[in-house]
Amino acid sequence: MPARQGLPRRGMGIRIITDRMFGRKGVVMAAEVKAADERLTEAELDAYFEARIAGDQRIEPRDWMPEGYRRTLVRQVAQHAHSEIIGMQPEGDWIASAPSLQRKAILLAKVQDEAGHGMYLYAAAETLGVDRAELTERLVDGRQKYSSIFNYPALSFADVGVIGWLVDGAAICNQVPLCRSSFGPYARAMVRICKEESFHQRQGYELLLRMMEGTPRQRAMVQDAVDRWWWPSLMMFGPPDAESPNTRQSMAWRVKRDTNDDLRQRFVDMSVPQARRLGVTLPDPDLAWNAERGHYDFGPVDWAEFKRVISGDGPCNAERIARRRAAHENGAWVREAATAYATKHGGGRTAA
Repeated sequence: MPARQGLPRRGMGIRIITDRMFGRKGVVMAAEVKAADERLTEAELDAYFEARIAGDQRIEPRDWMPEGYRRTLVRQVAQHAHSEIIGMQPEGDWIASAPSLQRKAILLAKVQDEAGHGMYLYAAAETLGVDRAELTERLVDGRQKYSSIFNYPALSFADVGVIGWLVDGAAICNQVPLCRSSFGPYARAMVRICKEESFHQRQGYELLLRMMEGTPRQRAMVQDAVDRWWWPSLMMFGPPDAESPNTRQSMAWRVKRDTNDDLRQRFVDMSVPQARRLGVTLPDPDLAWNAERGHYDFGPVDWAEFKRVISGDGPCNAERIARRRAAHENGAWVREAATAYATKHGGGRTAA
């Protein structure tokens, strides 16, 4: 979508509420700006956009937006969509090996949910003028990333429960504030996604509760899975704020509402009492309640490992991308058939 598409045109009045444009420091003023015979200048458009952000108004696809805002959203929404699709792989491997029909049905439903989340998010990204086929190409050739957490293997069925508890729990901490994102299609997609992720987190925790009531071997499996997934779960929130290249601008545009470090702290505070109830030990000797801060202190995250994994040197990076590429290529005939059908029966319209 061209950056200037959807601009106010001749004869249209728009209300700008900003003290920056009209002076009066500390006083918000309202003024009617007429486009007259020419479109608004870039400075006026920027001021109008910033005023809408400051007023906590939603930005919709046909609204004017700075190109930097659009690029930021394409990057974030696409990365989120890729993460949902790649995230099907670790748990999907356990569908055929689930210990009961009930567990198989639950896991199958969850993996299907993740596929749906990816589709919601690709649809949101497409409102920004990019094509999901192009986004898939960017993923498989390494130009776009997905969450580092999915580059770790699920080694036992206990991992399915821990992924639900910790990984989906971290996702909930990260994503609930995105329901208030400034970009309308992204925020609306997140409302449904968060409801389903909440169910995923609860079913994972319930699985672990049942396993912790089982044999010593089952309890050991749960503890082993917690030991392996705890630190990667903390990495899901991204690098420390001081080292994050995108957080400050994303916060200013209200694409995101909380910093990486604030979200990470919220997740730790949430997880400690849950671990205590479960009867597992979180693998951090520095984990302790800090009464003065009102939060749990926790040890240093291995950011060198994080950088290795997001750079492609994780345990499963190559496998994850290879499987995604193969699935995309093997599914080409389905997309072609859908396009042909839509062309034949839809008056020339093509399939999405």
